Amino acid sequence: MDGHIATMPPPAMPATGLSRLVGRLDHAVGTVVETIAAVLVLAEIVILGAGVTARYAFHAPLVWSDELASILFLWLSMLGAVVALRRGEHMRMTGLVARVSPSTRSLLEAVAITAAIAFLVMILPHALDYAEEERFIVTPALEIANSWRAAALPIGITLMLFAAFCRLLRFGSWKPVLLAAGLTAILIILFWLLGPVLKPLGKLNLVIFFVGLVAANVFAGVPIAFSFALATFGYLSLTTSTPMVVMVGRLDEGMSHLILLAVPLFIFLGALIEMTGMARAMIQFLASLLGHVRGGLSYVLVGAMYLVSGISGSKIADMAAIAPVLFPEMQKRGAKPGDLVALLSATGAQTETIPPSIVLITIGSVTGVSIAALFTGGMLPAVVLGIALCFVVWWRNRGEDLSHVTKYSKREIGKLCLIAAPAIALPFVIRAAVVEGVATATEVSTIGIAYAVLAGILIYRQFDWRRIKGMLVDTASLTGAIIFIIGCATAMAWGLTQSGFSQDLAKIMAAVPGGTWGFLAISIVAFVILGSVLEGIPAIVLFGPLLFPIAKQIGVHEVHYAMVVIFAMGIGLFAPPFGVGYYGACAISKINPDEGLKYIWAYIAALLIGLVIVAAVPWFSIGFL
Repeated sequence: MDGHIATMPPPAMPATGLSRLVGRLDHAVGTVVETIAAVLVLAEIVILGAGVTARYAFHAPLVWSDELASILFLWLSMLGAVVALRRGEHMRMTGLVARVSPSTRSLLEAVAITAAIAFLVMILPHALDYAEEERFIVTPALEIANSWRAAALPIGITLMLFAAFCRLLRFGSWKPVLLAAGLTAILIILFWLLGPVLKPLGKLNLVIFFVGLVAANVFAGVPIAFSFALATFGYLSLTTSTPMVVMVGRLDEGMSHLILLAVPLFIFLGALIEMTGMARAMIQFLASLLGHVRGGLSYVLVGAMYLVSGISGSKIADMAAIAPVLFPEMQKRGAKPGDLVALLSATGAQTETIPPSIVLITIGSVTGVSIAALFTGGMLPAVVLGIALCFVVWWRNRGEDLSHVTKYSKREIGKLCLIAAPAIALPFVIRAAVVEGVATATEVSTIGIAYAVLAGILIYRQFDWRRIKGMLVDTASLTGAIIFIIGCATAMAWGLTQSGFSQDLAKIMAAVPGGTWGFLAISIVAFVILGSVLEGIPAIVLFGPLLFPIAKQIGVHEVHYAMVVIFAMGIGLFAPPFGVGYYGACAISKINPDEGLKYIWAYIAALLIGLVIVAAVPWFSIGFL
């Protein structure tokens, strides 16, 4: 999931009085929102860290810490979504948008904004009603009205509307803006007029809204969160008698799982290990061990992604930590840029199950599977897929010329090992803290952050305080994009389940020939496609609650099924032409996506073979539970 590709910015509007005024207003409001969001990220770290310290060190738990963290988290998620919308960083599929003519691209870019505005305008009154109703509920620990938390929804929606209008007003040309606004208005009116016709269609509406409308929006480049939200709003308002305040409640529910607090903290931790030089130290040590072997640095890339994934939890953060350090040296040794980005993308899929992966945390939060069990079960399956990738690396590099490569002495390797030891220890510190009960999966990231800060200041002497605010804002933006999409997908999943879709799906899946193996096979195919089209997290949130009970019912262990599903989804996410994770890897590597196309398919084949082995041998996933 977390790989995403940013919205392509519209051309700059000629400097007119209106554009200058809008620019100043947007900058002023954006600066305030970004500052508050950054402070909220910092506050979450402090509150959760204080909770761990008070409970474990002083045996005096802070009963209000989780509640306050939950209240602030909803505000962080909504303000982060505002920052993401202002920056154009909401997840979306741009494969089609990037391939059309410039005029059509401008129109689709404008439609992406007007579609978001349409949903925000329609949902805002109901968000206000929801916040008003929540004032009658008093929180148990802090004893304050729950409207203080729920107010984040209408305020965040209003700020998103402001940001979206500012983007429209600063668009390069009025023609695509007016066309997009007209097209959006016509479609909304058309659906409204067709309401009486749609209602009697029953479950056929699921296809119209959740397949047709979602696909049309996604392929047109509308952010995935808003694609889900528009389809859900249309389905509930036009074909059911459900009050729309219920949809706001489902949005709130999806964005308020306390376990999701780990998302911003691990994203920030990923940025910290890059900034403090911990990632560089690990990679240099691995390079000293294997740099003199044919394809050695490619093995280092596979190993480094395995290690770093256990620290950051975010694939974008993982790749950003590794590519700038390793790629220049690999290119000096004659590695082809296309092969590098293909392998980087493949390792992104291979390491999806390394704890504390955001996908693992998400799947645990939406399905009820133990996070600790998922953390334990995710280690060995990633090794299996890593071995499969290493076989391709060996095959491709068996004739590499190593005459110019310097072999490190044992003394030099020992020195680099000593330097890297504190960085290599971090994944084990995080895992031990969870297993030993020092901290929960949500809180453990604060231990990692404290460890990284101390290591950066005291050991590596590399800590740029000037970068902290930017890292906090980036964390808030990516958090907002991820959590808002989870909220919208939760609302969509609720709409699907209320329609009886889950029962129908259960019957179809149960009827697949081959029992357990047939179910696993169709799940692999389905999640490769879903991961490619929808991205990882929304696919998990949308279909996890529906499919996991079925897996349990037919005898597939939940942790084993989670590993199969996550790898299948990861392969789809990082495979061209639709997988946005692949384009994220290209963006981080600064390599043209076309260069990797002829190299990546061997790695994808290796991943699929590894996935089949993991699916066929449950012991890899559950042998150490």
